[in-house]
Amino acid sequence: MDTEHTPGTNDRSPADDGRRAVHDVRPGDPPTPAGAGAPVPTTTLRPPADPPPGRPTRSPGASSRGVAALFLLPALILLGALVVYPIGYSVVRSLFDASGSQFVGLDNYGEVFTDSATLTALRNNAIWVIVAPTVATALGLIFAVLTDRMRWATAFRLVVFMPMAVSMLAAGVIFRLVYDQDPDKGIANAVAVAVHDTFSSASAYPGARPRPDGPLTAAEDGSVSTAGPVQPDAGPAALPLVGLPPTALPDDAAPAALPAGDTAGLAGTVWLDFAPGGGGRPGEIDEGESGLPGVTVQAVRDGQVVAEATTGPDGTFRFPEDAGLAAGAVSLTLPPENFTEQYGGVDWLGPTLVTPAIIASYIWMWAGFAMVLIAAGLSSVPRELQEAARVDGAGEWQVFRRITVPLLAPVLVVVTVTLVINVLKVFDLVYIIAPGATQQDANVLALQLYLASFGGGNDQGLGSALGVLLLLLVLPAMLFNIRRFRRETRR
Repeated sequence: MDTEHTPGTNDRSPADDGRRAVHDVRPGDPPTPAGAGAPVPTTTLRPPADPPPGRPTRSPGASSRGVAALFLLPALILLGALVVYPIGYSVVRSLFDASGSQFVGLDNYGEVFTDSATLTALRNNAIWVIVAPTVATALGLIFAVLTDRMRWATAFRLVVFMPMAVSMLAAGVIFRLVYDQDPDKGIANAVAVAVHDTFSSASAYPGARPRPDGPLTAAEDGSVSTAGPVQPDAGPAALPLVGLPPTALPDDAAPAALPAGDTAGLAGTVWLDFAPGGGGRPGEIDEGESGLPGVTVQAVRDGQVVAEATTGPDGTFRFPEDAGLAAGAVSLTLPPENFTEQYGGVDWLGPTLVTPAIIASYIWMWAGFAMVLIAAGLSSVPRELQEAARVDGAGEWQVFRRITVPLLAPVLVVVTVTLVINVLKVFDLVYIIAPGATQQDANVLALQLYLASFGGGNDQGLGSALGVLLLLLVLPAMLFNIRRFRRETRR
């Protein structure tokens, strides 16, 4: 039976099938096995098309480098403007005189090492570099170890670290008040006076002195004696003093009077020879004049104290009859203990202690910084090593010295070097705490740089030389830290 053929999609020739295979085969399609009744397709690989003419070719590496340079450009501009240019300008400026118009070569550097103020600054900087980082790191280590197992460790560390939130300017103002000479203002001297007065009380009559051309004379050791010898039977001895305000007398002081009762033996009166409102006769007891109670009076013969008495509320005194004064004349002496000035505390900001006092304020600020970094390093120390040492019989001191400190050595070095860099640049504390009279005794390089350039010296050539010297002193510590960080990164 004949079937009618309708043209359609199945009406293809073998050549058409082959062409279709060439175009339909895609990479990754499995090849058609030979002899499967279909022609074997072939895949034709064509070279990549050429870019349109006029468009440049860019590699991915060049594009990423350009983006990186674009992002780094603002930072590089700031670095050049704020670091590189000032350093270069300072180096060049240090070779010129104060006016900046005459080239002087290395003369400014020669003056740096011959000027007494700069040499004092170098000496003080050496003290700072040796003492401040060492003490601050040691205190930080002690605080970190002691608070490692405390229940309130976080609160304690917060209190110790809190001074870091205070600026150098504010800390300088605080410690200027702490070191004030007046015990009523400076807490340091308030504590010093309280401790001193606990063991040694001050005299009730500081500043008292004999009246000029009177019967008493003052000695170099602070004592007051009669101008001539006193006979035991010559009657009451008059020992008038001046130089005391009436309001400074003790509460039990009574009006001055002559010794009462039996006149036998040597007696007398010590009083304030000053009558309120003026008037009165010098060297004689007048109405309204007060006796000085509690004054020690000594009878001295041939350089030896043979008797001693103490004045009463009205200023009178009497030596005992068995003191042996009838043997001859004596000299009456008021020992210097009667006139000892009240202890005023320690001169913290004097020439001797000004540098240690300022270093103490710096340590107060930076011990917390050292403690936090060391505590972070301590948290990474393996506890198993410490426990094993304790099991083997090691004490806490041995564990600390032979295990904890060696394992913390890298952290301790980083903290110390960081503080050394910071100490070399210290300026604010010294400028604010040290008073004008002792500022040169507390001088450091950063302060001397400021004083030479802007603080009255107006010699920016010398100031630039000091800046270059300070840079050279800081560079070794900075390079040491950078090399150490690189070694840590490689690990």
